[in-house]
Amino acid sequence: MFKFIQQYTEKMVNAEIYPMISLLIFFLFFVVLLVYVRKMDKNKTEILSNIPLEK
Repeated sequence: MFKFIQQYTEKMVNAEIYPMISLLIFFLFFVVLLVYVRKMDKNKTEILSNIPLEK
């Protein structure tokens, strides 16, 4: 399976850019998520943490 993918990507022009783009998207997603959580209001986190315990 991997050889098939490798052979397919070798025929593509600029195939080495796709892994870098996907890594960048992955990294940016978690950085944005981390910033969002850090800036979240403490009262909101308390409400969200109690959601599983409510009936």
